[in-house]
Amino acid sequence: MITITRLCDRYLEQVKRIQIEQDQIEFAGTASEFLEEICDTTHLHVIKHQEDVIGYFKLDLAYAQKYDFCPEDAFGIRAFVIDKDQQGKGFGKQAVTALFPYLKTFYPQFNQIFLTVNCRNTLAYECYKKAGFIDTGEKYLGSPAGPNYIMQGS
Repeated sequence: MITITRLCDRYLEQVKRIQIEQDQIEFAGTASEFLEEICDTTHLHVIKHQEDVIGYFKLDLAYAQKYDFCPEDAFGIRAFVIDKDQQGKGFGKQAVTALFPYLKTFYPQFNQIFLTVNCRNTLAYECYKKAGFIDTGEKYLGSPAGPNYIMQGS
């Protein structure tokens, strides 16, 4: 079973061991980069399979202030990662599916979720679509890694 929870000290060592494929680093960064961004408006979360941390993501409460495509009542998901040894097992789709009820419970003040996914990252794009995100039909062109699809969930 996949669960999502806020990052706390007891998960730090497991997060540090998460690896992603070299060609995915430009899209999501490394575990150490993930752990560097600690602030009031960026909440770090872990994705667990049973008691093992298999992934992580950033919940950006200030996403609307950074991206003009994001409305004020929405927040953003960034650096969504599943460990390379756990990919291909359906955990990514399960984690994204678990995300919706988790966010409605713990962040009820937000009505929508936005994210961008690089146009070359077709596996992530398909995963988000299968789990309930929709492609807005617009592109975000400000990423150093190239154009991104803008996706929305609610």
